[in-house]
Amino acid sequence: MISTSDFHNGLVFEDEGQFWQILHYQHHRKSQAAAVYRVTVRSLTSGSIAEKSYSSGSKFREVPVTKREKQYSYDEGDMAVFIDMETYEQVSFPKSKLGPQARFLRENMQVLGVYIDEKLTDIELPANVVLTVVSTVPGVKGDSVSNMVKPATLDTGLEVQVPLFIKEGDKIRVDTRNCEYVERVKE
Repeated sequence: MISTSDFHNGLVFEDEGQFWQILHYQHHRKSQAAAVYRVTVRSLTSGSIAEKSYSSGSKFREVPVTKREKQYSYDEGDMAVFIDMETYEQVSFPKSKLGPQARFLRENMQVLGVYIDEKLTDIELPANVVLTVVSTVPGVKGDSVSNMVKPATLDTGLEVQVPLFIKEGDKIRVDTRNCEYVERVKE
């Protein structure tokens, strides 16, 4: 059993029959009131994100999690097909459970399959991926030092905000957790 004092980002626990992963947590205490943990959690069964509050000292069952390397192969309807790098068998996973991260999948991408009780429940993408800008409006000379941004469409169809000096054909690093531009990649 774990308690709220054991909370940390990435922890997986069971509450009310569902498996939750902590994305972010905060400890709150107001003068005479009991301490409260406010957490942002993601359901590993449905992929939905929720805000929850737990009183200090609440106990939960810790869930044993194993992770195995997988390689993204292709899409089959609303399913993404991965190859297990240990057994070389194909595994299908619903793209709806991946949510917005499904837009980052590229052929031969290495990911981690998250298993709870030997059942595939989630796919973890790398923190950053390198994508190519396929269309954006041209920037104006001299704008490279400002904090202005413009929309850019990437080769996976994803649209992100980039600095004005980014042009078509540039490779950029994008954070998969929040879909934000990180840096331009030099080859």
